[in-house]
Amino acid sequence: MINNMIGVQGSRTLAFIGILAAFAVTCIVMKLGEGILPQDHGRAFAVDGKKSAGKPRGAGFLFVLVFIAASLLFGRMDRELVIYLLLTAAAMLTGFLDDCSVTPWGEYKKGFLDLVIAVLAAVTFLNFNSSQVELLLAKRMLEIPPVVFGVLAVILVWVSINVTNCSDGVDGLSGTLTIITLMTIYLVDLIKRPGGEFSYLILVFCVCILGYLWFNAAPSRLMMGDAGSRAMGLFISVAILKTGSPFLYIPAALVLILDGGLGLIKVSLLRFLHIHVLTKVRTPLHDQARKVWAWSNTQTVFRFAIIQIMLCVIVIYIAMP
Repeated sequence: MINNMIGVQGSRTLAFIGILAAFAVTCIVMKLGEGILPQDHGRAFAVDGKKSAGKPRGAGFLFVLVFIAASLLFGRMDRELVIYLLLTAAAMLTGFLDDCSVTPWGEYKKGFLDLVIAVLAAVTFLNFNSSQVELLLAKRMLEIPPVVFGVLAVILVWVSINVTNCSDGVDGLSGTLTIITLMTIYLVDLIKRPGGEFSYLILVFCVCILGYLWFNAAPSRLMMGDAGSRAMGLFISVAILKTGSPFLYIPAALVLILDGGLGLIKVSLLRFLHIHVLTKVRTPLHDQARKVWAWSNTQTVFRFAIIQIMLCVIVIYIAMP
């Protein structure tokens, strides 16, 4: 018994050290990365897009690498978790290569790569977990056929990658919203399955994003680029799948979904079906807030975060036994 207690205490101490180390190392590599990351070219159609020109971008490459290293060093890893880390790295690399490219990658190319990653994530999840889903609001379990679950999981992962990517347009916004969403998932995990191994990865990922936000707070000194936003979207989707309640993604990430997703819907309907919708709404929604509603960048981040926090409080309340 005493040996077990010492073992548990030692494991917690190591995990605590890992969290502090992940934050500290992220801050250090962010500082060093300012001089070596590719520079942003500005965005022609985004509100204040020209102000980002010349800033280092692709910082997601750095904080995701720190996250993976810290997880491997300090986390209790198994084959499933290692695969998720590899997929997170893959999402980060596809984004970083686009960040480094003089000519931005086409939407179809990026969409196809996201689809491949989404399929691999769904297959991995089904290989290690059941297709049974918990409906927390109804407090009941729902058995979904594996093939149907797999298709829905692919859609979830693909959507999460892209809406998170599209929400990255205001200093500190997507990183802040991602942390709120992930910490909500972490609390749901604690309520449902205390001590889950994936929960530790959530904490490590959050502190790495915090290390990045130290340098991204307005006025930002560097930007995460697609390397960070795509990796965050992938990780959010995997984290929500691991709760066993994937439908929680909608309230737990609703601001990300609306901010980044409305633009995807608007463009897709126009391009493929020639249907005009939301003609008086600028997308992403954070551009509507800044240009039409005259919110400052700080107001946009705080108000979007406040809305998401309120939604997440509801999610946590629903998850309580």
